[in-house]
Amino acid sequence: MAAIRSKDTKPEMHVRRRVHAAGFRFRLHRRDLPGRPDLVFPRYRLAVFVHGCFWHGHDCERAGRPRKNTAYWGPKIEGNMVRDKRNVYSLEQEQWDVFTIRECTLERDTQRLLGRLDAFRSLERMEVA
Repeated sequence: MAAIRSKDTKPEMHVRRRVHAAGFRFRLHRRDLPGRPDLVFPRYRLAVFVHGCFWHGHDCERAGRPRKNTAYWGPKIEGNMVRDKRNVYSLEQEQWDVFTIRECTLERDTQRLLGRLDAFRSLERMEVA
């Protein structure tokens, strides 16, 4: 378990590169926010989580459930899912938009995130004009 990364994973790095290339700037893993979102856009009050399907209990072909040591993995993954819901709820209570990107739909979700950020940017320009 010590070798499992929680930051700078391949899916997270993919999202960060794409968002940065599109001209958006962000903060990483802000400790003052519930769940320490992977990317934070303070200007737009948007928190982004990049979730691996296995670790966060997503029901897709990528995730798969472990067949061995289920007494350990079942509660661990369920606990992750409960924690994720609690963190999203807490962020929403603090008036943050929350966007979750799943590993299995990485490209599509990244495009949706970029679309949302472009919409925020457009609204910002309209307010200035």
